[in-house]
Amino acid sequence: MIPSYHAHIYYRSPAERAKAEQLRAQISERFLVRLGRWHDVPVGPHTAPMFQVAFLADIFPAFIPWLMLNRQGLPILLHPNTGRVRDDHITNPFWFGEILPAKGEILPEESDEVFDMAPNTAPTIK
Repeated sequence: MIPSYHAHIYYRSPAERAKAEQLRAQISERFLVRLGRWHDVPVGPHTAPMFQVAFLADIFPAFIPWLMLNRQGLPILLHPNTGRVRDDHITNPFWFGEILPAKGEILPEESDEVFDMAPNTAPTIK
């Protein structure tokens, strides 16, 4: 069973960052998720600036189809959180749009780190 997921929303120009800001606002208005910090430079295995959306599996059926249709052309990496960190990011991800390179060699094979999945949004649109 997959308890949760991350969607990494990438941007590489000021115009794409503006789209990402708009998408982030729309997500927060519609879904009970945890929005991560802005990373205006590549971090970890990610090779482009991005922000992360963490969410529990129970909203997958509503959130992912919406995200697919509303991503505004931005590349998005969707991966499960299984504890097998490298596999989650490199072997088992799903990409929306352009597939960006990732630095999988810097990821640990596994982690028992517990992610804080408490939402930090307050959706107002049903």
